Amino acid sequence: MSNADTGSDDGGPETVQINLRLGKPFLDDIDATWKEQGFNSRSEFLRYAVRDAVKHPDFSREGWRQIATSEHELRTESSELVSREEVTEMIDRDEDSE
Repeated sequence: MSNADTGSDDGGPETVQINLRLGKPFLDDIDATWKEQGFNSRSEFLRYAVRDAVKHPDFSREGWRQIATSEHELRTESSELVSREEVTEMIDRDEDSE
């Protein structure tokens, strides 16, 4: 492995290059998402997503599904907007049921 693959010139932690195989449609979604969300690159976005998944392992796939569904509904204008207070009440109800 060369220094270009593993080194860090800025004095930060050592980085290691990995290879990841993804389906083309999924990669297209990733590319659209990182650009839409203002990330500088695909790598920056993927590092952010992986870091978030590692730091918040209790956040379940169901939670991600709900976020994706809500995002889709907002983008297609098929959702009903709720107030901040309503969201807080929903969260409180979910925590009480656990």
